[in-house]
Amino acid sequence: MAMEGEPPPSEVQLRVNSRQWWKVVHPMEIDPSFPSKVEFREMKHFKEWVPWLIPFFVTVNVIVFIITMYVNDCPKSPVPCIAPFLGRFSFQPFNENPLLGPSLLTLQNMGALDVYKVVFGHQGWRLITCMWLHGGVLHLLANMFGLLVVAIRLEREFGFVLIGLLFVISGFGGTLLSALFTEERISVGASGALFGLLGGMLSELLTNWSLYEKKIGALFSLVFVIVINLAVGILPHVDNFAHIGGFLSGFLLGFVFLIRPQFGWIKQRNAPQPYSPTLIKPKFNKYQCISWVLALILLIVGFTTGLIALFRGVDANDYCSWCHYLSCVPTSRWTCNPKVASCVKEQIGNQLNMICLSNGKSSTHYMQNPTNSQMYELCAQICT
Repeated sequence: MAMEGEPPPSEVQLRVNSRQWWKVVHPMEIDPSFPSKVEFREMKHFKEWVPWLIPFFVTVNVIVFIITMYVNDCPKSPVPCIAPFLGRFSFQPFNENPLLGPSLLTLQNMGALDVYKVVFGHQGWRLITCMWLHGGVLHLLANMFGLLVVAIRLEREFGFVLIGLLFVISGFGGTLLSALFTEERISVGASGALFGLLGGMLSELLTNWSLYEKKIGALFSLVFVIVINLAVGILPHVDNFAHIGGFLSGFLLGFVFLIRPQFGWIKQRNAPQPYSPTLIKPKFNKYQCISWVLALILLIVGFTTGLIALFRGVDANDYCSWCHYLSCVPTSRWTCNPKVASCVKEQIGNQLNMICLSNGKSSTHYMQNPTNSQMYELCAQICT
């Protein structure tokens, strides 16, 4: 006979640690064949990792930006620098770089995505290096803040190996799609990798649907954040193809990397022995296995096809006449056509005369033996 306050003999008590809203508490189903013994067990769903890789990635991005500004050395160029008290770390003028950062030439030399150099210069490494560069302080702060907000939770839940691979492969996927559609501009930034993490969060929610209790609210919140961020990409000077490519890569990778065992298998694993064979459940649901296989196939086919097309010099815009609207929608306030800096130069003694071919603006500078990089920056200034 049970004493008052004691559990009935046929019940098993489980204390479940659930610190976050995405960890779900389900009642334990007890088979009648279990022995009538009172057991107290503590069940933790999954291991919780200490996040260190994402803070390391943020530190690397900041260090790379500092090195980029040191290499840029704005005071050596013949243009008025912003914040000249910073010395060689001062910024290019706003009309050249409104993000408070280096010149386009410096970014190009540091490893920015330049499709011509990738395809014809055999510099495929730029598909990776460009995601560690940023166009300016504002660009860097926005991406690093988003990375810390999104990725810390993922690394804590899934570990540094899976999230590190998700970050790098998604960034590569974003760069690859950008290279296929934006051949005339250079591109930098970790935005593709960041969108890959958002895509991974969405697929993780879908593939582990049974583990969530507030699943509908989580789904709508996540979709809303993704749609808003993709919508911002239709503004000019934003490489939305990198965002889309990163998101699609991360979405598919989430089905492969972030799959969780179903809750019935977890309950069965933590239940007292012996248990009835009729209660044995597979570790993963059928839809989890099917989505895993399909996502892996799509990833392999997509990356292989994209790389082959890129190194054959294919311009994806030739096969999709409307796709350019995914990255920029022209309005009466702005145009989406990239302005290529091209100037006519005339050197008379120490006097350099330049005329921009795109807008007809001219400028005169007094310089003795200007370098090609100096002339490029002067041309970019009068053409923007």
